[in-house]
Amino acid sequence: MSKEFEKNLSGNGKRIAIVVAEFNEMVTDALLRGAVDRLEALGVSSENIFVAKVPGAFEIPGVCRRLADTGSYDAIIALGAVIRGETSHYDAVVNGVTSGIASLASEGKIPVLFGVLTTDTVEQALNRAGLKAGNKGADVAQAAIQLTNLYSQIK
Repeated sequence: MSKEFEKNLSGNGKRIAIVVAEFNEMVTDALLRGAVDRLEALGVSSENIFVAKVPGAFEIPGVCRRLADTGSYDAIIALGAVIRGETSHYDAVVNGVTSGIASLASEGKIPVLFGVLTTDTVEQALNRAGLKAGNKGADVAQAAIQLTNLYSQIK
């Protein structure tokens, strides 16, 4: 019979860093509130939640890397909102932030979670930040706790 790693959503004692973009602040503030509320609901002490604000989504991977390199956190959550405009700038930003976070996450040292919305409209972004379709910040926060506990079980 196979053995399965146990799902654990206890955030007690966990230290979580959140990197959040200030651009599209109406959306990213809602994502941040959702993430912090969920972390606290799962037992993470407010003193163990560290928030770094960056100007835009493109800057997220670099700050995540710096935080990961400190060895001080159990997980890092990246939050942002990239909303399509009239130029190709959207594609450049989405590709940069996505590949940067994916690269860091694939190293497997600690969980690095992607909570950057990529939408066509502000309405879509607001819906995913708590207006209609749940709050993706909260969803990613819960995944962070689940993964920190899974990483602890993998020896």
